[in-house]
Amino acid sequence: MRDPCLIAMFGLGPFELLLILGIVVLIFGATRLPQIGEGLGKGIRNFRAATREPPEIDVTPKNDNETPDR
Repeated sequence: MRDPCLIAMFGLGPFELLLILGIVVLIFGATRLPQIGEGLGKGIRNFRAATREPPEIDVTPKNDNETPDR
């Protein structure tokens, strides 16, 4: 049985995680990784902010005199 300290996220071991990290560095390059991380962080922050805001519902009645935009 594997030692629970060596099991990482999603059942992947340390060697599998290092292999995945190595492949990611080969594909994107080491200089691009901070940009990718920053973009992911901003996306997660925006998603959290959007889920916390109450939905905006327009309840103002429309006038019959207004012409529709075409």
